[in-house]
Formats: sequence, structure tokens, C-alpha cells
Amino acid sequence: MQFTFRMTTRLFLGEHCVDKHSSELAALGKRALLVTGGRSSKQNGSLADMMAALTKEGISYEIFDQVEQNPSLNTVYQGSKQAREMKADFIIGIGGGSPLDAAKAVAILAVNDISQQELMAKNWSKDPLPVVAVPTTAGAGSEVTPYAILTVDWAETKLSIAGENLFPVVSYLDGRYMMDLPWDVTANTAVDALSHSIEGYISKRASVMTDLLALESIGILGRILRTIDPQNITLREREELLYASMLAGMVVAQTATGVVHGLGYQLTYFKGLPHGLANGVILKSALKFMAQAAPDRVQKVVEKMGCCDLQELGELCKRVLPPVQLKLTAEEQAKYVSKTMQSKNVDNCFKRPSEEDLRRILVESELI
Repeated sequence: MQFTFRMTTRLFLGEHCVDKHSSELAALGKRALLVTGGRSSKQNGSLADMMAALTKEGISYEIFDQVEQNPSLNTVYQGSKQAREMKADFIIGIGGGSPLDAAKAVAILAVNDISQQELMAKNWSKDPLPVVAVPTTAGAGSEVTPYAILTVDWAETKLSIAGENLFPVVSYLDGRYMMDLPWDVTANTAVDALSHSIEGYISKRASVMTDLLALESIGILGRILRTIDPQNITLREREELLYASMLAGMVVAQTATGVVHGLGYQLTYFKGLPHGLANGVILKSALKFMAQAAPDRVQKVVEKMGCCDLQELGELCKRVLPPVQLKLTAEEQAKYVSKTMQSKNVDNCFKRPSEEDLRRILVESELI
């Protein structure tokens, strides 16, 4: 039995955890830049809670609230300019995966004057500023990973950067911030977390430790997706989704992702599908492919989801996710397959997919 496991983030989960554990912020410095989106963190109370905590600890702050879905390189460079000008000691990301990932990139660029190409090549010499994460969706798991996923237009896809010092130093998980989250966002992000755990479990890089976390996460997500009432989601269910997403993040922090994310990135970049929805559309067909090399693991996923077979799992995804009316042209499918083959994601599969395998996944997902 041999494996490595690294997760350096200090976690606090529970109601009002930002206020209860605000002293953790005082150790990070006297000036913070808050990186967030334009609306949701203001509406759900997370931004106000963090501003109150910073004030209580005597920490000055500024806000950069220009982060869009699937953050661009231009956006993170703008944020880093503000961080440098205010001489920030640390960065706080508040929101879904996009603001958290953007915060990590800002933390790098705040102390490294490098080009976009150098950033994406992970060619920085100075350690990033410390990052604090406050997730307000349950899907990305960025609060416990060393990754930042960014939209890179010159590569025509989403790409990741990674580094040991990109693990957030502190993460605050409070289910209250998700109470008014729309159902489509709740479902999309939950399926994103599910794909993290599944891809991490059916991976060449899996270990006994990540298996433990992945199966726990899959079991929780499967139960909630089968039984949840979209019109009456309780705080307890929100907390469980947040917990399961965190576990999934811990998994992919060790294993990275696989073919689902590899293909899903193309559907997000070129077709604008929300990330979790893009993953969910192809999940069943991707699992069918994975079963060629890891049938026992795929069967275990089906069982933990509380399903009888892959057909039922696919029907569950269709039931909870928004409908997708999308047909790819022959040119589009060829391009998406080619770009996926060039990604590192496919190298993590027990069986590395061929172009025909990827095309079959698209066909069986009713996208062609």
C-alpha cells in the first residue's frame, strides 16, 4: 500500500463560521483584497459577513467584484493590478468556483510580473499570496484544491494551473450562503462535484485514501439528488451538499480529473454550457466507456448512487439537470475530440480514450 496525500487547508464548516473563526484572518496580514462576482455574494450575505470579520480583526480591505463565470485571463490580471496597488497581504475568494479560482490566479500575479503564457506554463518564481476561500456553491471544491481553472482564449479552452501554495490556507463553509441558490445552479454544481468524485475514483491516480473520500461523496450526492425537493431545500441538505463537494475537491486535489472534464470543457468554452451541466450531459456515456477498463469501479459508483444500472444513473442526471437542446456539427465534434485528446485529463483514465471513443461518448450523449 503506497500513496501520497496532501491537503494543507484549515477548514471550518458550520453556521456563522466566518465570524466564529475570524481570528484566523489576523495571522495573514493587515490588508486583504476580496475577489468575488458582481451580485451573488452581496445577496447571500457572504460578503457582508467577511467584511464584518475583517473589520473586527482590524484588517483593511478592498473589493474586486468583476469575476465572471469561467474567469478570463484579462479578469485576473485586472484583479492582480488592484492587489499590487493596495499592497495586499492576502487574497479572499468569495463565491462559486469562478471567484475562488480567480482569487488563486490573482494571488500569483500580485507578486509575479509575468505574461499570460508564463502564468499558464506555471513559470512563476515568487510564492503566491495566501488565499482564503468562502464557497457559496457546492460543486467546484476549489476551497480544498491547488488548482485554478481559467478560460484561455488563445488556447480556445479552459486550462488549469496548479501549485502547492495554491491550496487556500483557510476555508469557511457555511450552508446559509446557499439557501437562496436557484435550483438549476444547485443541480449543476452538485453534478460537478459528483463528476469530481467519480473521475477521481475511476482514475489511475486513485488511492485507498481518495477512494474513501470519493465513495463517501458519491453516496451523499446520490442520496440527495434522488430525494431532494427543489422547492424546499433545507439548511441540512445545503450543508451536506457543501460537505460532499468539499470531499470531492479533496479527491481531485490528489487525482485530478478525467475524460468527463476533458470533453466537458469543450462544451463550456464553445457552447456556453455551465460547467456542471456540461459534465452531466456526458457522464453516463463516459461511465460506459470507463467500464471497459474498470467495470468493478463503475458498478460501485452505480451502487453508491443508489441506482440499479447506468441507465437509471443517466435518467437521474436528466431529471435533475436543466434540459439541453444541442446538436454538434461534424466539424464541431471533430474539433472537440481533437482538443480533448490534447488535454492531460485523458491520461488519468485507466484506458486512454481514442478519438473514436470520445466521438462515441458524444453520440451516446445525444449530442451528435
